[in-house]
Amino acid sequence: MQISDLPYPDPGVPDARSGPRFLWWLGRGQLGGQAKSLCWGLLHFGGVAGLPYTVGMGIDAVVDGDGDRLLWVGGLIALLGVAISLGDAMLHRTAVTNWITAAARVQQLLARKTAELGSALTRRVAAGEVVAVSTGDVEKIGWFVEAVSRFLAAALTLVIGCVVLLFYAPTIGVVVAIGMPVLALAVLPLLPRATRRADVQREKAGRATELASDTVAGLRVLRGIGGEELFLGRYREASQQVREAAVHSARMWALISAIQVLLPGALLVTVVWYGAALVLDGRLDVGELVAAFSAVATMLYPLRHFEEIAMAYSFSRPSAKRAARVLSLTRTDAQEEGGAKAEGGARAEGGAKAEGGAEPVVRAEPVVAAEVARTPAPGADLYDPETGLLVPAGRFTAVVCGDPDLAGRLAERLGGHPMDAAAGPSVLLGGVALDELALDTARTLVLVQDKDPVLLSGTLRALFDVPASGAVEAPAALAAAQCADVLDALLQSAPDGVDDPMDARITERGRSLSGGQRQRLALARSLVTDPEVLVLDEPTSAVDSHTEARIADGISALRSGRTTVVLASSPLLLDRADRVVLIHEGKAAASGTHRELLHGDPRYRAVVTRETEEEQRTEEEQRLPRLESVLTEIEESA
Repeated sequence: MQISDLPYPDPGVPDARSGPRFLWWLGRGQLGGQAKSLCWGLLHFGGVAGLPYTVGMGIDAVVDGDGDRLLWVGGLIALLGVAISLGDAMLHRTAVTNWITAAARVQQLLARKTAELGSALTRRVAAGEVVAVSTGDVEKIGWFVEAVSRFLAAALTLVIGCVVLLFYAPTIGVVVAIGMPVLALAVLPLLPRATRRADVQREKAGRATELASDTVAGLRVLRGIGGEELFLGRYREASQQVREAAVHSARMWALISAIQVLLPGALLVTVVWYGAALVLDGRLDVGELVAAFSAVATMLYPLRHFEEIAMAYSFSRPSAKRAARVLSLTRTDAQEEGGAKAEGGARAEGGAKAEGGAEPVVRAEPVVAAEVARTPAPGADLYDPETGLLVPAGRFTAVVCGDPDLAGRLAERLGGHPMDAAAGPSVLLGGVALDELALDTARTLVLVQDKDPVLLSGTLRALFDVPASGAVEAPAALAAAQCADVLDALLQSAPDGVDDPMDARITERGRSLSGGQRQRLALARSLVTDPEVLVLDEPTSAVDSHTEARIADGISALRSGRTTVVLASSPLLLDRADRVVLIHEGKAAASGTHRELLHGDPRYRAVVTRETEEEQRTEEEQRLPRLESVLTEIEESA
């Protein structure tokens, strides 16, 4: 894989069972690149390790007065110089290629997982953690993948160098062969402590990143309440904790580096002292002593890569663990292997009507999973087995939940993205579980707009450049969402020469617009996509009542004949719906029109009108005397 070939056509299916397994999977996916890097590394380190022996041979040639051999040694040294230079350049090139391609693979996997989970991702993993994984953690994982080939080349070079020295100068080669493994393994006892300190630093850095992202996201609100200094103080405190943890971790790595300097120095002193004694005894030639000393000195260069691989693994292991945690999340609910998955089919049982003439509440009968079709038929009903909510095809259905958090979770479920692993069986569209459909198919069929939609920076035209059926044009969607004043505001703030509001630019997250304007633009974008099922969570919570009424009429008209679900408690929206369902204590408790439920179900009336039980009792107590008075007047007149 070359950098020019990125991005990957398919980054593959990662082994996300643990951090080390994920690193191993990445390494196996780049065997070709690792092999190239290893070969160039062996050429480079081999050339470095071979220089001392050629220098020793040259010294012996000078002592013996052999000019031809000296000339041959000179040519060999030149050849080794070329090998060192070429190997170093190509080792760096291939190693960096391995790093970039590994990082790109991880980023592609994270981007794919983000697209798969949607907004449910940040409900399972903190936003700051996601940012940290996709930036700093990706870099550390790539560093380890890059360092592996250099380490293997350095390790093989050390082994070969020690073996050659044993044959070249056995008397002093034994000392080197014993000392090198000691140097390589001396820091191993310190690595667990260094890793723990690095983990603490990374955890604190993630918390600081999360705090910073949350503060930036809520900056407008903080300014409104004068809370900038409070949150700035909190971030200062968090950043100081990160600094202290970094210093604490750096001390351990400084100790490891000091050991890597001290012990090799001690080995060099030992080799010189012992070698000089052997030369005085006549058991070692001067050339052999120079070769042995130079060999030890040059072998310290590849030995440094043992420290690098230790640091790279210590930093990348927790990073890989966090990345694996994100990549292991799935759209499907966590269930034991081999367990049968409960799926429900939407069927209405004949039952007593709710109070006030409301329609019967929909129940479900189980359907065997093998009998469910793999592709939903056009115009299929949407059914949630967890709550018993049935959304008939082609109708405008409003859902009322007393708990706003429950409404948010229900919206996620209707889109096939449960917020937690224990959310129950999947939502069915025409009897087909959404989490068993291909992601692009599920997104085409069901679109969920949450209560806090995000607008990306760019032109309004780019904002509406989304996958869509083509049946709804942008002007029609903007008109239905009552965005005329938004277009005027964008034109007024646009630079000279921009006459079309579609060419006006939107700032990051639409911060130059009001909350209601952002909400209406997001609604228009959702209407343009024209999905088979559109789920809107509080789409008009930030607009005034007059605008809300017009938006309700616009949605009803534009989505006529298409399945639309609106989770809201506004009477203006509820009154325009073909059907309203009350979710009480997590279950579909009643259904009917807004007016039927308002007069016939006290639970519904309490949610919509915000009446307390005491207020309802007072109203009933006041209504009874009035009714008795009317009856008395009728009797007297008769």
